[in-house]
Amino acid sequence: MTTTLDTLALPRDAQDLLFREARTANAFTDEPVTDEQLHEVYELVKWGPTEMNSQPLRVLFVRGEEAKARLVPHMSEGNRAKTLSAPVTAILAADTDFHEHLSTTFPHFPGAKGAFVDDARRAEAAKRSALLQAGYFIVGVRAAGLAAGPMSGFDAEGVRREFFVGTNQLPLVVVNIGHPDHSGTRPRNPRLDFAKAARII
Repeated sequence: MTTTLDTLALPRDAQDLLFREARTANAFTDEPVTDEQLHEVYELVKWGPTEMNSQPLRVLFVRGEEAKARLVPHMSEGNRAKTLSAPVTAILAADTDFHEHLSTTFPHFPGAKGAFVDDARRAEAAKRSALLQAGYFIVGVRAAGLAAGPMSGFDAEGVRREFFVGTNQLPLVVVNIGHPDHSGTRPRNPRLDFAKAARII
């Protein structure tokens, strides 16, 4: 089944910006990313749904030589150069203390915090919803006209010790952000079609 241009409410150019033409960035230009852009990305991303509106995603934006020098040793070897070249790198973490905010984020259910007294269940819920938010985050970066380079190749425990001591925040994904240098863009890999990846029953 081929979709027509009017099947989706989003205009074709916006679809292309967010999905079809967007690419994972492996190299970046020197053009800066402003703090205002980072704020606007978050202000967009925060509206994505999470379990019980828990919003466990926490974002640490790392920029500057001193901060990057703390992060890069914890990246896998293949991710170090691209992380150094990115104007900004975001560490996306799951806050397992998200339940402390449920009186604000889920106010119509006074017992919401009590639903997460079990530490293991709460940690799993935090990671699940924060990973959802990580997907929204990548789309939000693209919506700002920037490119995202998400990476799972890093020492999560090392990053936790370096940046999140004294918190219950668990690093999940590291994302380089900037204006892409397309000389580092690889050919696009194939995507599975609907018949191989989805069913309607």
